[in-house]
Amino acid sequence: MSYVGQYLQEAKEILSLLDQAAVESTADLLLALRERSGRLFLLGVGGGAGHASHAVCDFRKIAHIEAYAPSDNVSELTARVNDEGWDTCYANWLRGSRLNENDMVFVFSVGGGDATKNISANLVRALEYALEVRATICGVVGRDGGYTAQVADACVLVPVVNPSSITPHTESFQAMIWHLLVSHPKLRVSEMKWESVQTPAKV
Repeated sequence: MSYVGQYLQEAKEILSLLDQAAVESTADLLLALRERSGRLFLLGVGGGAGHASHAVCDFRKIAHIEAYAPSDNVSELTARVNDEGWDTCYANWLRGSRLNENDMVFVFSVGGGDATKNISANLVRALEYALEVRATICGVVGRDGGYTAQVADACVLVPVVNPSSITPHTESFQAMIWHLLVSHPKLRVSEMKWESVQTPAKV
């Protein structure tokens, strides 16, 4: 089988194994967040930071949820890394934003963070702070879910079907899942552009 065929076959297997209840629980928590006028803080590193930026747009525009990503503010983020350290950059950003029990922290990460291995320590410290202030925690993560899965109120775990393709599969499905969430009937408020454009009738 070609690599393309193998990758797509693995994607089909992941789709069949996804925990739909975890996705639905995440949607319910996001709905409750909006109903109490809470804020959504999306965290990621690397590809996860890119996802966070895109997801902020979609949650704000389509689901009408007030959303932010600390990685979008390059000046503040790099100042905090330079002056305070990488480990605390997200936690201190959340502290400066007065994260509280009405808000949600949502993580996009391949491994979910692991303090003992010093992997994505800034995500771990941010989640520790979220627990401290009793904010809701959600995530879409891969592997065993790491610290995110341990502490989350709802966590979607992207199943591992090929140990050599964990990162591309996890990051691919993170995008699929947040698009599922913002288009979910429970959350979608605004129609998306191309869905609102009428297809010309064939003559």
